[in-house]
Amino acid sequence: MDYLSKLENQSIYIMREAFNKFEKLGMLWSIGKDSSVLLWLARKAFLGHVPIPLVHVDTSYKIPSMIEYRDRLVKEWNLQLIVGGNEAVLKEGRTFPNGKATRVECCGTLKKDALKAVLDKHKFNGVIVGVRRDEEPTRAKERYFSPRDKNMEWNVEDQPPELWDQFKTDFEKDAHIRIHPLLHWTELNIWEYVERENIPLIPLYYANEKGERFRSIGCYPCTFPIKSKASNVREIIEELRCTKTPERAGRAQDKESEDAFEKLRRDGYM
Repeated sequence: MDYLSKLENQSIYIMREAFNKFEKLGMLWSIGKDSSVLLWLARKAFLGHVPIPLVHVDTSYKIPSMIEYRDRLVKEWNLQLIVGGNEAVLKEGRTFPNGKATRVECCGTLKKDALKAVLDKHKFNGVIVGVRRDEEPTRAKERYFSPRDKNMEWNVEDQPPELWDQFKTDFEKDAHIRIHPLLHWTELNIWEYVERENIPLIPLYYANEKGERFRSIGCYPCTFPIKSKASNVREIIEELRCTKTPERAGRAQDKESEDAFEKLRRDGYM
């Protein structure tokens, strides 16, 4: 078996375990490459049907083509979609683009708080998330089945051991569990799998006429493209084999303070 098939099998196994163990299960869909690969794997895991509702936290600052891509796939693939947002903060204008919050504060209210509201409303006790260990140092501390308390806070120092594919899925009653089927994948693996499976992604990942493309995509006030001539999947794969630029180099919120991202994740951020 080739290594991409091994990665795929492990991820599908984790997703099926989560579906079997958790009564109320949701799956976060940021519309980026990782969560779209996760969605593709879910369709494989459940024979073309995705029985898990997708949760998209919409900050209202997403690039329009991302929303167009989301709505098209929801229709074409018959997906269950839940859209959440922090309408109170948006109405009051307490956001970074309005100059009334730092980037990290804006992420906290528009993403973290909005996610908590969705989880509480729909009573999800398990949430599948498309994070990878290699993307960012804080995510390297995650487990495949990672508990959050009733306030969605993550205790990095107290996590269950995971040995020989034995996963702890029985936690405190008011906790919810983040499930990470892509934890063992790398950015290069993602693109190699996209090429093998011919997975449709948003065009923002491919170089435009200005010689720029997005390597990591979020809200447009805080996400910037990189210089690149890679206009298709094969060229992106070759570029990644040589680059020394971090994947999240275009994410401005990561640069506000040295530990900003870890603080966000400890508090419940994706």
